[in-house]
Amino acid sequence: MTDQTTLTDEERSLYEWHLWVDGFGEEGQRRLKGARVLVTRVGGVGGALAQQLAVAGIGKVVLAHAGDLRLNDLNRQVLMRHDHIGQSRVLQAAERLRALNPHIDIVPVAENISESNVDRLVGEVDLVASCAPLFSERLLLNRAAVALKKPLVDCAMYELEAQLTTIMPGRGPCLTCLYPSEPHAWRRQFPVFGAVAGTVGSLGAMEAIKLLAGLGEPLVGKMLIADLATMSFRKVQIQRDPNCPVCSGVGRN
Repeated sequence: MTDQTTLTDEERSLYEWHLWVDGFGEEGQRRLKGARVLVTRVGGVGGALAQQLAVAGIGKVVLAHAGDLRLNDLNRQVLMRHDHIGQSRVLQAAERLRALNPHIDIVPVAENISESNVDRLVGEVDLVASCAPLFSERLLLNRAAVALKKPLVDCAMYELEAQLTTIMPGRGPCLTCLYPSEPHAWRRQFPVFGAVAGTVGSLGAMEAIKLLAGLGEPLVGKMLIADLATMSFRKVQIQRDPNCPVCSGVGRN
């Protein structure tokens, strides 16, 4: 632990209610302060996740998202503003998060995940939060996270359904074990309520906080599936593919 992660009196006051959580305390908060997280992207799911990471005191949050704000983004993208339509989404998100918590470092990257940037972006952080709507991006993030042995929290939703799992290289299945290839029928645009996106984003943020602080039990080898139409939640076991082209050669950490 370096001096950089020592809490100031102001931070102790800001995070006071965190410090009361059983098994967390000041040591847990210092771990969050010293942590670096990549969030991609920062739309409905990723924006809610990034917001919760910021107020939790994650020391450095890297936001990766290309493109400008459209009017029809505003039913779910809580970090955006009506008077900024046509402007960069990631810069708006960074501005809002800095206003929420000036004690942390927010790094906007106006790019979506691609072959050319994925290893660099994943390599610069301690944990990845994957909130991309495209399987191609999610599978790229998974591949890089496994290769670089970085934990990855994968968040997804469709209509009134949400799912969440955690990839810990060497300790359980990876995303390619579940999806060996990109589903052909998947579309970039799909039905979404902001409340559903916010639910899975907040759950993903809590999973990231747990992993970074050593708190609770992560969803390694399990997937949380929620149907918000009936308010039903269940966990299912997921299996590692011994022939997976991404993680089969990765041993336990």
